[in-house]
Amino acid sequence: MTLDRGFVTILTGMYSFQDCIHFLAAVRKFHQEPIAILIDGVSPALYPLLKAFGNVILKQAPANQNPVLASRQAKLALYDLSPFETSLYLDCDICLLANISELFDDLENVDLLITEDIQPDITQASNLLRVKQPILPTLQAAGLPLDAESIQYNGGLIGFRRCEANAALFASFKQFFELVLQHQDVLLLKDQGAVAAGIATLQPNMKVLPPTYNYLSKWKEQYGELTEPVKVLHCTYPYRPQFAKNISRSLLTRGFDRLANWLLPNQTNNPWRLRGIR
Repeated sequence: MTLDRGFVTILTGMYSFQDCIHFLAAVRKFHQEPIAILIDGVSPALYPLLKAFGNVILKQAPANQNPVLASRQAKLALYDLSPFETSLYLDCDICLLANISELFDDLENVDLLITEDIQPDITQASNLLRVKQPILPTLQAAGLPLDAESIQYNGGLIGFRRCEANAALFASFKQFFELVLQHQDVLLLKDQGAVAAGIATLQPNMKVLPPTYNYLSKWKEQYGELTEPVKVLHCTYPYRPQFAKNISRSLLTRGFDRLANWLLPNQTNNPWRLRGIR
């Protein structure tokens, strides 16, 4: 059965478990819609901690020994795996700072919501390459149909509704990501290139949201002056500012954090990232 609307996040491996607990707490601060977690590599013994936030749906994510690759594959499978007619996907290292119901309203008029990356110019997207080579020619040589006008988007927030156009769009994301996988000698294990190629190719009915809906606190110096308050803060746990910690602060999260310091790894200790696979 497909539900009306809800939030989706991804949890593949234990490295993001602490982030996910705070994500759930922050969403529950402002919303009561169901939250679907695409999950893999987490002991079922820990599932009750996730379900403690109420109305949480756990669905199996694509399994992979590499939790980073599993996370990428789960994001590209969002259309197939989301149980909702209207979905707001958020990375689990995101903290809501306000209610964002207006995004569900936006999806009554457009098929897709997304934000631009910190570096939207695809010709300057060195973050996609393992090697120092001309950026756009390298992406094109891998088979990605991009040009100088193409935009790099950040997949930390993706809103979408169930329709034929989005089924085709997400299928194209998967197709182009296969090219990324085939060119790991020069390309990093990221989904932005595939997403940019899919959007450039199919030109979906979409709305590009301002950075206040996907504000990367680690790179705050890259933003100009904002005209609206930040509603969606994107920050890995070591960079989570105190005001974000305060949003998700509760007896449950405080107790969990004390245990997490002893029992859980975190993103900075993820061996898949330390060995350069991103």
